[in-house]
Amino acid sequence: MESIVEIGTTYPIGGLKLLVMAILVLYLGEFLTHRFPFLLNNNIPAAVTGGLLCSSALALLSHFEIAHLDFELELRNSLLLIFFSTIGLTAKFSALLIGGRAMILLITVCTLFILFQNVVGILIASLIGQETVYGLFVGSISLVGGHGTAIAWGEVATEDGIRGAAELGVAGATLGLIIGGLIGGPVAGRLIRKKQLSYVESDAIGANHSAPANQNNSETEPAASKSNPIKHYVSIRDFLGTVLALGLCLGFGEAVNHYLFSYEIRLPGFLTAMMVGVVITNITSPLKKDVDPDAINLIGGVSLHLFLAMSLMSMDLLSLVNSAGLLLTTMVAQTILIIFFATHIVFKMMGSDYDAAVITGGFIGMGLGATPVAIANMTAISREHGPSMKALLVVPLVGAFFIDLVNAVVIELFLRLPFMS
Repeated sequence: MESIVEIGTTYPIGGLKLLVMAILVLYLGEFLTHRFPFLLNNNIPAAVTGGLLCSSALALLSHFEIAHLDFELELRNSLLLIFFSTIGLTAKFSALLIGGRAMILLITVCTLFILFQNVVGILIASLIGQETVYGLFVGSISLVGGHGTAIAWGEVATEDGIRGAAELGVAGATLGLIIGGLIGGPVAGRLIRKKQLSYVESDAIGANHSAPANQNNSETEPAASKSNPIKHYVSIRDFLGTVLALGLCLGFGEAVNHYLFSYEIRLPGFLTAMMVGVVITNITSPLKKDVDPDAINLIGGVSLHLFLAMSLMSMDLLSLVNSAGLLLTTMVAQTILIIFFATHIVFKMMGSDYDAAVITGGFIGMGLGATPVAIANMTAISREHGPSMKALLVVPLVGAFFIDLVNAVVIELFLRLPFMS
């Protein structure tokens, strides 16, 4: 009987096949997350778990020349634009201004940290003998930027003939996600104990009243810590309005990119789509034509999970072999850098109080992983020592919008330096 599967055959995966495979990978990740407490306790996304397992299996099949999957990722690239558009559509100026001075200070220290993070990556890449541009992919592209930014800039690098940049960035983002989730809480907890800081009850930012240091009131726990799932009810009208807004973000974002390209200003498509989203939501809000938040959250969440699953399961892990030394060495250096920076600069600039300690834990999660990791760190700290309304307001605002904008500008400036290759 003739074999159905030919040895060494290449199979194209795109469109509907890619979508179905990504959903199966997400289900696999969810299954593993609930079976292994380490994954659940450290907030490792199901897409990361399932995607890495899938890409590892595919790497073995490719290495032994059994089969190779050729991924067509146009759908994945569109999901990235949709996700960042949802971020822009939720960034109202009125909400962004509430954080006031604390938010400005945090943006300032984040900008400074992004510069240091890239300098460390470039120096280590140079010392190891790698091209300096790889230093950015184990710097703020993957760490502050996360998986989405790493893949977006990786696509640009691939077009320029820089092989393995996207895979290196995704690997760095994955390690950063794990490390940021593991050390953020302990570093903040050590600051709280060492400085003998006390939880304070806050009615608003800057209006604090004394309260016991280790109060654990279930009524003050963040909503994310509740066991009951939050259900969203979205009407067809609201859903269609959201789809229309996202379509405008993608369309006008692409037009802005073409205009900027004519002036040799090169920005990733996700950034311009997000900026258009900011403009749309702040124009429509005074007109009482807000995009439905439940629809935005639903579409954004689905887009992010599918995007990550598609990205991670399609990684070419074999191309990382030559960069393993750079990746591991840089991650050790970046971990040391963020611990020093967070405890000696972020903590002091944010006020050296209890709120500052919680923000420090969130900053580590945001600086090595992503905003969800930052929130997870702060939630864990709040459960043990008491909540910080200041931290839970300021850190997500900075992480959801400002840090991506600052990071994109800094990356662009580094790429223009004469020694970058």
